[in-house]
Amino acid sequence: MSKKKYDEFENDERQNETGENENEINDNKIEVEVNNEKSAKDTEHKKESKDVSMEELLTKANAKIAELEVENKAIKDSYLRKAAEFENYKRRTDNEQMNLIKYAAESFIQQILPVYDDLERSLNHINEGSSAGSIKEGIKLVFDKFGKILESQGVKRIDAKGKQFDFNYHEALMQQTAEGVEYKFYPFFYRA
Repeated sequence: MSKKKYDEFENDERQNETGENENEINDNKIEVEVNNEKSAKDTEHKKESKDVSMEELLTKANAKIAELEVENKAIKDSYLRKAAEFENYKRRTDNEQMNLIKYAAESFIQQILPVYDDLERSLNHINEGSSAGSIKEGIKLVFDKFGKILESQGVKRIDAKGKQFDFNYHEALMQQTAEGVEYKFYPFFYRA
């Protein structure tokens, strides 16, 4: 081959290679453009789906917020009602306690009033100059009547005269030293 032919052959080869490369580059450009179009469509679709899903999430969140606000309002209403109910209960029990304290002795006083009337009549008889025997008998009747009223209220007489002091039954009114009195120690403990 002559040098000229050889050079032409090489040029042809180069053109073929370059042509192929250009074709490949063009194919690649087409593929890139197609891929770019696809990714643009995918991106738009993703944006749209994100927008749709974000809108759905926002709608669901707003619905949940509204539901929670309604529930919160109901709980607050219930709390206020319970607080008012408790205040009414406190006021009612305070009134009941005051009435209980005020009228607790009412039945006892009603039972003692006849004794008071009897004592008043006895004093009137003393001023009239009645005999001492009739006055003594009247006071004894009033004393017995008063004793029955006390027993009906649960008050009972404890016979303590001449007996050893027992703090379970007796109440010390005063203390004095005395010789010949036996001292007994009663240990007791407070339990927590």
